[in-house]
Amino acid sequence: MYEPYVVVLDFNCFLRYGRYDHQDWCSHKSLLCTWNLDRRGLDCSRADTSIDVSSCLMCVAFHPNLPALIAGGTFNGEVCVWNVGAESDPLQSSSGFTELGHKEPISKVSWTQDGNSSSGSGRKNRFHLLSLGTDGKVLLWEHSSERRQLRLVKGFRLLAESIPRSVRISKARGEAVIGGTCLSFSHEDKNLFVVGSENGSVLKCSLLAHTVASVDENTAEAAFRSPITFAFQPHQGPVYCTACSPFHRNLFLTCGTDATARIYSLLDTCPILLMEPGVGYLFSVCWSPSRPLVFAVGTGDGHVLIYDLKSSHIKPSVSLEASLEGPIYTTEFNSKRHQLLASGDASGVVKVWRLSTELVTQVGNEKDQLHTLAQETMSTATL
Repeated sequence: MYEPYVVVLDFNCFLRYGRYDHQDWCSHKSLLCTWNLDRRGLDCSRADTSIDVSSCLMCVAFHPNLPALIAGGTFNGEVCVWNVGAESDPLQSSSGFTELGHKEPISKVSWTQDGNSSSGSGRKNRFHLLSLGTDGKVLLWEHSSERRQLRLVKGFRLLAESIPRSVRISKARGEAVIGGTCLSFSHEDKNLFVVGSENGSVLKCSLLAHTVASVDENTAEAAFRSPITFAFQPHQGPVYCTACSPFHRNLFLTCGTDATARIYSLLDTCPILLMEPGVGYLFSVCWSPSRPLVFAVGTGDGHVLIYDLKSSHIKPSVSLEASLEGPIYTTEFNSKRHQLLASGDASGVVKVWRLSTELVTQVGNEKDQLHTLAQETMSTATL
């Protein structure tokens, strides 16, 4: 019998049910489900919207300005956009299966503001959709509900040869292609994003990169570029999650199968802080939207750990027993209602936690404290 996992969620609340443990082409059916936490008479056992998907959904993302639009990527490599408010067919557009599209599971989709949308009326709120796959492709799509398709705007490939030898991992899969597992956009630079990978690499990337990726000139991917502009000290195993700080332009979180959560600066190859909670694999990290020094970590032993760097750089301030059935694959803060934190586990259960006032409300100027922490740790690392 097919047993679904919750492998990603997003607020209002939205989640998707899929699986990680595939061996080949996915023939499972999966679900995209939404709940509105503000709905009167909320029924936790019945989704407000439930959409059947032909294969396992691996990632999802709400549109930044149009909450009825949800993008998702499947195990079989298809990128889709649904309108959960549609009365009939909710599928608005799809990439299909094309020569230039993904050939392996899509690990992340993210809406990003069109780089040409800063001028001209009606274009400032235009967004493109970025998809990352374990095939090493990073693809930028234009969504059109009228044409019911996603048009490929730009393509990139993650290649080992683009990484400096000092931080390159020796064993690169296949033709030196780096399989992407997660990404996070900078909150200040709409073209800059950080990618984590299957082989542990942590990479700074840009949509404006122009370096040609070394692929066969006779293939359709000959125009693809390499997005990598900088590389960081890698994890000792796959990286499962990255998260750029909403309060500091240079800081970002990572976690992975080496049982560490790390804070890096975009300005240094080495992590400035390394947390080892000793609970096995770490699958998810996310920053608090209200407290610059607070972040959450989803663990392989079913806990959500909440760190408050104002109290400790080593031990979590709170440990929530979120699941008795296995790993916490995803965690997410609510960007509007800051006291809410959601978690999704291996048994398909989503829980929404209400955090204490102390974990939500700033005391003093924590942005300055975060900046000081970054400067002090970077200075220590360079001594």
